[in-house]
Amino acid sequence: MIKILSDTTIVQLNPSKVETDIDIALEHGRVLKTGKNLKISYPDAAIIPMDGKLVMPGMVCSHNHFYSALARGITADIPPSPNFLSILKNLWWRLDKAIDREILQSSAIVGALEAVKAGTTAVIDHHASPNFIRGSLNIIREAFEKVGLRGILCYETTDRNGETGMKDGIAENTEFAKQIDRNDDHRLVEATIGGHAPFTLNDSALEMMKKAIDETGRGIHVHVSEDGHDAAFSRQHYGEDPLARLQRFGLLNERALIVHGVHLTNIEISLLNNNDGFLIHNPRSNMNNSVGYMEKIHQIKNLAMGTDGIGADMFEEFKFAYFKHRDAGGSWWPDSFAKILQNGNRILERYFPGKFGHIQPGYRADFTILDYNSPTPLTSENAAGHLAFGMSSRDVDSVMVNGKFIYRDGKFPFDTDKIYSTARKAAAKLWKNM
Repeated sequence: MIKILSDTTIVQLNPSKVETDIDIALEHGRVLKTGKNLKISYPDAAIIPMDGKLVMPGMVCSHNHFYSALARGITADIPPSPNFLSILKNLWWRLDKAIDREILQSSAIVGALEAVKAGTTAVIDHHASPNFIRGSLNIIREAFEKVGLRGILCYETTDRNGETGMKDGIAENTEFAKQIDRNDDHRLVEATIGGHAPFTLNDSALEMMKKAIDETGRGIHVHVSEDGHDAAFSRQHYGEDPLARLQRFGLLNERALIVHGVHLTNIEISLLNNNDGFLIHNPRSNMNNSVGYMEKIHQIKNLAMGTDGIGADMFEEFKFAYFKHRDAGGSWWPDSFAKILQNGNRILERYFPGKFGHIQPGYRADFTILDYNSPTPLTSENAAGHLAFGMSSRDVDSVMVNGKFIYRDGKFPFDTDKIYSTARKAAAKLWKNM
């Protein structure tokens, strides 16, 4: 049945465009038509009044770690961690080992709920649970599907927990991707081939990742040069930069997601650009871990934005990206970061059938809907400025994925109190396990 979102204000960010008093006709999860008074063209359509609310193409979090969803306010005994490697060893590598099925179920469902409440329509997740590898991605998939959130999932392959864990990580990625292939074109969840970072991926792991890519047709999702240690380790042990090493194993392609890249060299950036891969910028995480600022973002051909596990509020991440850039002496203005934010939809187009990121006929109906009452005019020329200095996740009214409301008028279609209550118990268990 055709549905019409009537009386909307369409806000598109790349290119910037604001249109008022517009109806949006939807059918089969896609935009059928936009314009004024569409009920005349579709008299039998179901009319859904929007009362002037802002309708934007869906927000995409292009890198996240839902397994960290229960780390908020953590009270486990974490030793002083003066550098990035010690943060990994003292906190995150202890946390991921403490995850079991029950904890993962709560982490995944809460992560999905929090993402949607912040107006995010899709999350590209990077998972790790060394003591619960096989079957872990299906647990996360079930959470995405319950909430209605779109996603791309992978398991974080690594050699740091031994050869068995490394092989299990590859198997989990490969089997999950093949399982996804058996679903239809309206699937909510897709797959990448995950790896932690080059300094915890020996040559055998990279060979297996290449085989997995060839078998599944997917791309890699890997942290690279987040901290200077990754680059130094690669040069010391392999005589080459991390991205050059990935290239030597044939791991760079148009579906590759390279995360952070704070310390990439100019040659590495050229490798990434020539292979048409994506770099995922995570400004809040980089600041929190004191790993440095990615000053070469202007050289990146395909640049998207993630949170690296600090929730999935892309309004907040956008602001940090812009303000940190200005603080570092950068020359970009909000419109440049609005394009980066919307680039997450280009990643979706490389994994899902269909078109994403615009509100026009033929595009998937993944929408972020805001009740944003501005004291100043909102125009095509200043939409990115409103995103930087006005709009926030507090303005999120509703979220639509595949033409279906998964969050409407600030509410989910199911009770969430028990989910959060269960999550608090799982968090206490997680912290105790650590």
